Amino acid sequence: MSDCCHDLQPQEHGELDILHVSRDFNRRSVLKGMAGAAGLAALGAPLSAFGQELQHIRLAFCSQLLCVVPYEATRAAGFFAEEGFDVELVYTRGGSAALQALNGGAVEYAATSFDAALNAFASGADIVRFATTGRLPLFALATSVEGAETITEVGDLEGKTIGVSALGNADHAFARYLLERAGVDLDSVDFATVGTNLYDALRLGQLDAGMVQEPALSLLQERGARVLVNGMDIEDANEYLGGAYEFMGVAVRREEFDERREEMQRLARALGKGLRYVQEAEPEALVEALPREIITGGDREIVAESLARYRASLYPREVELNLEAMQRVIDVQKAAGGRGGSVELEQIARPDLLTS
Repeated sequence: MSDCCHDLQPQEHGELDILHVSRDFNRRSVLKGMAGAAGLAALGAPLSAFGQELQHIRLAFCSQLLCVVPYEATRAAGFFAEEGFDVELVYTRGGSAALQALNGGAVEYAATSFDAALNAFASGADIVRFATTGRLPLFALATSVEGAETITEVGDLEGKTIGVSALGNADHAFARYLLERAGVDLDSVDFATVGTNLYDALRLGQLDAGMVQEPALSLLQERGARVLVNGMDIEDANEYLGGAYEFMGVAVRREEFDERREEMQRLARALGKGLRYVQEAEPEALVEALPREIITGGDREIVAESLARYRASLYPREVELNLEAMQRVIDVQKAAGGRGGSVELEQIARPDLLTS
């Protein structure tokens, strides 16, 4: 049996309502690389290429497509196994669900946007962040197709309807920050919560603008929609935010930080290898590493094109925390009135794991 994948429908998995599971351990690869009795041993507990039993850990994270790339690439390239892990990647319904799973003890680690981690911490989750895998938000503020001619800058959104995934989410906070920065009266704006699939609503003109992810952004641009601010582009991030903006990263329960220190260092090393692989591999190979269930039809080519275009901006080459990028998220949360704006950086960031 190869990677243990389920389709993207809710699955009962202990106490978790999950969308998908990927496993680091690939029995076919191990059996191919080992012979005789050693190969037969692989039918029991998962083994590394050196015949050592792999440590099983669970890492939950949100299901945004571009968020998962470093984790699935690390898994597929064998870097988790190199560090002695059989990693179970658990796709949940958003970052909040992943952090609830972590705080409740259902998984050992959670990888989410920093906004989600801040909101969870502010709501009582005793977690700390120790590694980063994404340095920009994975969405752009774009107009509808029919609004592209009249809405040419953020200030033109006064009195308009803007689609976001949910109130309080990272995209909502970022949108509010951009509107305030442009002098737009927030009371005049109607935020419509339509989940992450804004494509049809913007294509059909049901919204004036929205916070869009890939591949919807590329599809809308092909139809003539205008991009007002692209959070996935480092040049726009420099202009509108002042630099990198901490997004995807890994958290652990605070009470387990010391006892898991060596384990977290190995996990961080694996992800560091994965991040460098993301920058160097052919985009098509990265897409191939993703579960088939989360990419359908012609979207595979669009995702490959998106990775070729954005990976240098989106993903760092190292997992060490960027404290300035993290503080920018807190500042945006504070400006947007989000719960995460009340968190002090030193309460949730633990850069010492990778510097000690």
